[in-house]
Amino acid sequence: MLSRLRLPFRPRPAVIPVLRLQGVIAASGGRGTLSHSSLAPLIERAFRKGKPKAVALAINSPGGSPVQSALIGAHIRRLADELDIPVHAFVEDVAASGGYWLAAAADDIHLDPSSITGSIGVISSGFGFHELIARHGIERRVHTAGEDKSLLDPFRPERDEDVARLKDIQARIHASFIDHVKARRGARLVPDRDLFTGEVFVGAEAVDVGLADGLDHLEPRLKTLYGDKIRLVLLSQRRPLLQRLVPGILTEAATAIETRAHWARFGL
Repeated sequence: MLSRLRLPFRPRPAVIPVLRLQGVIAASGGRGTLSHSSLAPLIERAFRKGKPKAVALAINSPGGSPVQSALIGAHIRRLADELDIPVHAFVEDVAASGGYWLAAAADDIHLDPSSITGSIGVISSGFGFHELIARHGIERRVHTAGEDKSLLDPFRPERDEDVARLKDIQARIHASFIDHVKARRGARLVPDRDLFTGEVFVGAEAVDVGLADGLDHLEPRLKTLYGDKIRLVLLSQRRPLLQRLVPGILTEAATAIETRAHWARFGL
């Protein structure tokens, strides 16, 4: 009677989902943007499908909405802590402002020598058209219940009290950003440097001040941590079929202009 052949046990390669976070962060979730509502299913899939050894974040974002950044980052952290799964962030061209908020949600951050990070601050910009409409004889008519309802109306002269109110709002958001970075990076931040002025850092500069942990790329770093036989599973968002077939021309154009402005701040 022939004995059964026993094949040697072959361990399965470690599965590591790679969550691609590329684009401006905005609630609209339009083309080229990141929003929590559009990313939530991918985040859940990254952490809950199968038994991932870790989750990697491939980040290329110049920032955007503070609230959407916080929602996305909190969702990632919540699942990482609940399921005890390490998270590794890898910065491509840029992870600045809200993009850095996402990177800080990871347990460690690695980047390319030319990657741009930081920009830990809050910005608000716009235009003033009151002189233009006056030259063309256009009368602006606004009626409100509440004297601050028309805060920073671009069609009237800027008011000192409006600017003061805006700066107060920005200061509160900035404080939340600072708290997030300090909570996530902790003692890794250099103590004798103000990192929260909105300054940006390139490559090793971010490592030197504690905003990142090293210079490395996604695949070689993960192979160093988890072995050469890892299986990377790319997860990235796609626009709905109808939106891809019948795009809103005006909406797409407006989004493209805003997106271009965000990237241009960093020379990209």
